[in-house]
Order: sequence, then structure tokens, then C-alpha cells
Amino acid sequence: MSTDYDKGYKQFAEMVGEENIESLVSRFRSVCPDFEKEVISVLGGRIWTRGGIDLKTRSLCSICVLAALGRHNALKLNFKMAMRNGAELQEIFEAIFQVAAYAGFAAAWDALEKLAEVLNES
Repeated sequence: MSTDYDKGYKQFAEMVGEENIESLVSRFRSVCPDFEKEVISVLGGRIWTRGGIDLKTRSLCSICVLAALGRHNALKLNFKMAMRNGAELQEIFEAIFQVAAYAGFAAAWDALEKLAEVLNES
């Protein structure tokens, strides 16, 4: 039986790409090793691996929440993961319109700026 960490690592590797997983884990670990373990175990191993909704839907929900809260680092990461999880650009735009309606146009604009950065990096 695999641990939550193992499941989370595998899930994040699928969503960010095998070529990017060690860089992501290192970013979390460099701040605080315990933080890295919890992010991978809890978010990856317990939340992202849940059933009920598919990864694309989970990604779009995450984008809305992160944009509404102004969590720009996590938002950029989740834009990348959403596209790997099958979200089309138009679907991401629509999710951001939901942010505009419920969290304000300024939050949506900030999100669009972060999305542009992600698209320009690609």
C-alpha cells in the first residue's frame, strides 16, 4: 500500500510533468521541508486523488478559489496543471469570468495577467 506522500508525488508528477516534479518539490522543500511533505501528502495524496469530480473540474475549481484569494504563485501552478488536466483555454477564461462575477473584476484581471505569464512561458 502506498503512502499519501507516494500517491501525492505521483499525482503531482502527472499534473506538472515528470520533467518538472523535482523542481516543484524542491521549491516547496526549500521554504520548509515539513511544508513540502504536507503539500505533497495532503493536497496531492488526499485531495487531488479523490473521486467525485475529474481532474479538469478540480483544476477549474482551484483556479477560481486561488484567483479570488489572490494566491498568485499557486494560481500560476494551477493554470499549468489545468491545461495538463485537459482544460481548454476557453474553459479557463469562463472560470475567470465566474471569479469576476463573485470576487470582483480586479481579482479576475489579476488572474488573467498571471495566465498571460503562464502562456508566454510556454
